[in-house]
Amino acid sequence: MAYRSGDRYQMGLFPQSIEEYVTPDAPVRAYDAFVEALDFDALGIEIDPHKVGNAAYHPKAMLKLLVYGYSYGVRSSRKLEQETHNNLTFIWLMGGLKPDFKTIAEFRRTHKEALANVLRQCARLCMKLNLIAGNVLFVDGTRIRANAGRDALHGKDWYEEELAAVDGRIARLLEQCEAQDRQEEGLGSFVAMDKELGTARRLKEKIEAALREIAATDRRIVNRTDPDCALMRSPQGSHAGYNVQMVVDDAHRLIVHAEPVSDSGDVNQFARQIIRADEVLETPCEFACADAGYADTEELEKIDGQGITVIVPSQRQALHGKEDPFGKHRFTYDPVEDWYLCPEGKRLTYRSTYRRNGKRTYKIARASWCRVCVHFGRCTRSKEGRKVVRLKSEGLKEHLERQYQDPVSQAIYARRKAAVEHPFGHIKRNLRVTAFLLRGLAGVRAETALVATCFNMVRMMTILGVKQLIRVLMTRPLTVPG
Repeated sequence: MAYRSGDRYQMGLFPQSIEEYVTPDAPVRAYDAFVEALDFDALGIEIDPHKVGNAAYHPKAMLKLLVYGYSYGVRSSRKLEQETHNNLTFIWLMGGLKPDFKTIAEFRRTHKEALANVLRQCARLCMKLNLIAGNVLFVDGTRIRANAGRDALHGKDWYEEELAAVDGRIARLLEQCEAQDRQEEGLGSFVAMDKELGTARRLKEKIEAALREIAATDRRIVNRTDPDCALMRSPQGSHAGYNVQMVVDDAHRLIVHAEPVSDSGDVNQFARQIIRADEVLETPCEFACADAGYADTEELEKIDGQGITVIVPSQRQALHGKEDPFGKHRFTYDPVEDWYLCPEGKRLTYRSTYRRNGKRTYKIARASWCRVCVHFGRCTRSKEGRKVVRLKSEGLKEHLERQYQDPVSQAIYARRKAAVEHPFGHIKRNLRVTAFLLRGLAGVRAETALVATCFNMVRMMTILGVKQLIRVLMTRPLTVPG
């Protein structure tokens, strides 16, 4: 059987126009139509074809390059430059433009805030296409490495010692410069000394920025390379990174809001993320769901108080273990008389309140009741009898636990993992985003918005099909306010 063999010297012709390089249903055309549908004024990117000065690359072309590149895991400015020379879809998308890597990096650096707004407009577009319902929202977070090493994390004492050492080094370098200034001849080049002085001053700026971050927040350690990142712990170990929070809609599992934060835990993020998502939706959702990592009663109250049904299990409910037969939930509270009844019908009366957190303690009225009880040793081993601590917001906690147990809530919670883990898997595995390229919260926000938008684009093409998505993006007026 003969083999098919290629021939590099076979004469051939490319299509006469770049437009013929890609097929009508190629995904790249959907990315092109999406960027064309965005409102650049709302993004904060000025488009002025009559602007005075050297001709610049069109902002739409640069944004298309970034969005499309990120969608295929090409994030480095150098690799993006290579794609504009070698990849036909990139050549078509850019219309033959070939910006160098410095231009690409500069566009991304100077438009961080605008790039962070791309996801907001993408979510609004999904709403206009009836792909985001906004009734049920899921919240979750994942840790992604920062562009900084773990060894650069230090505390206040270390930075103060290092600052003193750098100040001494700068002073010595300045003295050497003055001494050489007084010499008339026979001197070497100042270039090496100027370079060393500049390096020392840049290091001083980083140290001072880290000290300001420590003073302005309650953080004990700060990374001198990227002061906004924090120490994150994950199954892969501890590293400098960000906690990326995402809010996903239940209808088609599209991302409504995504935001990186420096908090290593999720416990203080629930209300913030739901509120931000509701701002995008311009109307409150009906159900807000998350796992037990967000189970903080005061935090959940901020959303429950808005009439939104909160579906978050308490730590006790999330353990799924055998319940303690003598746990606090087995004791009956009487809000009128303000006392508890134990499983054996004995009364626990109020004793004291903690000033710091408002917790109230209740103790068995007679210690002898516990000592002669058949459950002594299992319910309590204290000779003074059983004690129960009631949280300041215990009533709300019980309300949230009952709300979680509701059959409708259970059905929604069963869909949570499949909905919210899907974007993280796509972003980390398919897009290969295991670490950010940019430093600082502004840069990381921009990258987070880009990868979240890329996920939404893939979902939209899956749901509608490439041709249908292109058609609705091109024929309907989908530019939206920021």
